[in-house]
Amino acid sequence: MYSLNQRFDNRDIPEEEYMTPGHVACAGCGAALSMRLALKGLGMPTALVIPASCWTVIPGLWPMTSMKVPLFHTAFEATGATISGLKAAYRKRGMDNICVVGWAGDGGTFDIGIQALSAAAERNEDVIYVCYDNEAYMNTGIQRSGGTPIGAWTSTTPAKNPKAVPKKDIEEIMLAHRIPYLATATAAYPGDLIAKFKKARTIKGMRFIHLLSACPAGWKMPENLSVEVMRLAVLSNIFPLYEVENSEIYRQTIIPEEIVPVERYVRLQGRFRHLSDHDIARYQEMIDQRFERLKERFDKTANA
Repeated sequence: MYSLNQRFDNRDIPEEEYMTPGHVACAGCGAALSMRLALKGLGMPTALVIPASCWTVIPGLWPMTSMKVPLFHTAFEATGATISGLKAAYRKRGMDNICVVGWAGDGGTFDIGIQALSAAAERNEDVIYVCYDNEAYMNTGIQRSGGTPIGAWTSTTPAKNPKAVPKKDIEEIMLAHRIPYLATATAAYPGDLIAKFKKARTIKGMRFIHLLSACPAGWKMPENLSVEVMRLAVLSNIFPLYEVENSEIYRQTIIPEEIVPVERYVRLQGRFRHLSDHDIARYQEMIDQRFERLKERFDKTANA
């Protein structure tokens, strides 16, 4: 169904674990699985900064934690500033080998935290910023965010008045800062995700990784469908997997052998239940147009 043209086989996923049992994520949480895989790619030494989000809660109640790496909680809007300051502090102490990672949701990235993120990117801070994108403010009641897709139900965009504008194109926003590395990834393709985190760790400067992270509660679907739905997002080109170096070298890292209709992705999720066939056809057209623009960049790099 798809071509796994990633840079190492899924069977080679590292055995080391940097999360322990006992976290409090919901069943089927894509964000918990994403963190587990990301840490396998990053390895040690790594320090995490997490703003207000589901991941504020997931590690467990203080003084307990399910994490084996240092974890610093910060304000909703401050991830970009905090990772910049933490990296500077480590550098001042001669500990520049520590990889500092900001781990924020779509609300803390697309919206509330974008000013500090933009400033860190403009300065080309030597940090990794990860947006785990579950496409709404899930921790506070499933309110719409700048990452919520067009047509989606949330508690602030009910079915009679769903979100009327497309999802913010966070990749284009970050690439406008001319950062050294950007990538998209999802836990449905663990080898690809781990490879990108491994690569990001070797690069100096601002690195941005956008993770699609299924939320069964917010997406209104059974928890056992999380991986399947994330995979369908890739196979339908809703969330293509690629990386960009120096804001100009584009590579598609997972190339589906067969593109599946957007409808297969949409119909598995209750948040889209109200959409008509016409609405889905318009969504398909929008996705096709966006991917064609990306494909031109992939082809340009391949032919260079």
